[in-house]
Amino acid sequence: MKIGIIGSGAVGATAGYALVMRGIGREIVLVDLNKERAQAEADDILHAVPFVNPMNVRAGDYPDLGGAAVVIITAGVAQRPGESRLALLERNAAVFRNIVPSVLQHAPDAVLVVATNPVDIMTHLTARYAADFGVPSRRVIGSGTTLDTARFRALLGRHLGVDPQHVHAYVLGEHGDSEVLAWSEVSIGGIPLEDFCFEAGHEVTEAVKRDIDDQGRRAAYRIIEGKGATYYGIGSALARIVHVILHDQRALLTVCTPVEEVAGVPDVTVALPNLLGGSGVQATCLFELSNDEYAGLQASAQIVREAITSLT
Repeated sequence: MKIGIIGSGAVGATAGYALVMRGIGREIVLVDLNKERAQAEADDILHAVPFVNPMNVRAGDYPDLGGAAVVIITAGVAQRPGESRLALLERNAAVFRNIVPSVLQHAPDAVLVVATNPVDIMTHLTARYAADFGVPSRRVIGSGTTLDTARFRALLGRHLGVDPQHVHAYVLGEHGDSEVLAWSEVSIGGIPLEDFCFEAGHEVTEAVKRDIDDQGRRAAYRIIEGKGATYYGIGSALARIVHVILHDQRALLTVCTPVEEVAGVPDVTVALPNLLGGSGVQATCLFELSNDEYAGLQASAQIVREAITSLT
């Protein structure tokens, strides 16, 4: 039940804290080039352990990942002023060329969970590097739109006055501006949205949909403008993903992993409803979309495919 976290910045540290708060795993190892930061974050998180669940939290290096069941990768370089998206991608690709082999040399059986943005592309590259070690792509998981899906459910649940855990709704495609909110398949506790609204006396108009779409799609921009970064939501999403893997829960999450084809776009990595278990993705369960949603997913996948192509 050992979990490794590569990168002890805001996302990595918050993911570690979320794991401790939920009692997920028995040992967490933080690895970072900045060893002082990793040690400080590990110590700070460890000091929360007596208030919650028994766990060992420590800083370490790649050899300390031996036996890890899951390794979360949050490391990456920040975008420089005036730097293009492609240049940033190329620098992060170089970072991952070192990280992925270093992890798999010591934790060859681990499921890799990628959170570094742009997460779809970084997950695709991670799977490519991991393949050199015989790791199947299903064991390389990106956080995808897990957070976007949570935002969708939280916003819709608030509008309807319903516990978001009973809102079944999915965001598909790129974790970014081209993501697709699949309104056609929304249900509340298994009841189609339209039927629920009729029985409960609620209304979800096109204006409401546009507002929820905007709030979810633009959430990261607003949060970054207000506080500089987002980390609580993604940290919690990563904890959920790890919990599903460690306990082989077979949960349906909108993570991303490389697939042969999405909406006619070949060899791409975007978020889809994936059945996730102990060995990674067990199956992709894409439901029927409306024509507009399908076109949106196709466009989103094409954007990611073009970015991947630009790096080769």
